Amino acid sequence: TQFTINRMMSFESVKQRLQREAPFSFLEFNYMILQAYDFLELYRRHNTILQLGGSDQWGNMVSGTELGRRCEGAQLFALTAPLITTSDGKKMGKTAGGAIWLNKEKLSEYDYWQFWRNTSDQDVIRFLKLFTEMPLDQIEQLQKLQGADINKAKIILADQATAMLHGNECLPEIHQTVQNMFKGTGDSTQGLPRIFVTKQDIEEGNGVGFLDLFTKLELTSSKKEARRLIQGGGARLEGEKIENETGALTMADFGDGDKTEITIRAGKKRAGVVELQ
Repeated sequence: TQFTINRMMSFESVKQRLQREAPFSFLEFNYMILQAYDFLELYRRHNTILQLGGSDQWGNMVSGTELGRRCEGAQLFALTAPLITTSDGKKMGKTAGGAIWLNKEKLSEYDYWQFWRNTSDQDVIRFLKLFTEMPLDQIEQLQKLQGADINKAKIILADQATAMLHGNECLPEIHQTVQNMFKGTGDSTQGLPRIFVTKQDIEEGNGVGFLDLFTKLELTSSKKEARRLIQGGGARLEGEKIENETGALTMADFGDGDKTEITIRAGKKRAGVVELQ
C-alpha cells in the first residue's frame, strides 16, 4: 500500500529504460521496493539515517527515504555520487567484471595491483587523478607519455592505489612476482594467490580437477569460464598448455613429491600457486 505503479513509473531511471525499449524484468522493476524496505529496516534495527550510492540508485534511495517518513515519521537521507565509467562507457563496479575486494583475504595484493595495471590507455590519467593522492603537476607530466611508455603511468597507478590500501611493504614482492612471470627471471611466487592440497587430496579419486583449481584460486569465476579458458588455449600448468578440460592435477605433476609448488596460469597476466602440504 506504500507504493503505486504511477509513482514507480515516474522515476527517470524507469523512463529511460522504457524509452530505450531495453529488456526490463518484473524483478528489476520491483527492486526499488526491496531497496526501500531494506533502508527502512536498517533504520528500525540500527538507526541508520543515511544511505550512500551511485547516481543510478537515486530513485530507489528516495523511495527508501519516503517509506521511512510514511511508516516511522523518520527523516532519512540519501547521498549519491556520479558513476565512474571507463572510456568505453562501462561502469566500474561489482557487476562489471567481478567484485574488486579491498580485503586481501578476498583478493590478493597482487591481483589488486593487476586490476589497476590493466587500466586502458584512455583511462589511466583520469584514474590517477581520481584514485591516488599524487600531485596534479606530476600527473600532468605522465600525461605526456606516448605509445608503450604509457605503461609506466599504469604501473605508477597500480603502485599508488595498492600502497594506499595495503601499504608500501607489499610492492617489492609484487614487482618481483611480475618480473618472474613476464620476464622469466627468478622463481619467487610469494605474491600470487595460493591454495593448499595434500597428497591424500590428490590420490583420492583421480586427482584434483583443473576446473576446480582455477575456480578455487579465483583465476576464473566459474567452472564454465575455466572450461572456456582451457578450450581457448589460455590455461597453462608450469608453462605447458592444458589441453584436457576434464584433466586433473596428480602427484606426477609434483615430481612424485620432489616439488612442493605448481604454478597455473589463466592467460598472460593472472597466475596462482598450488602448494603441496
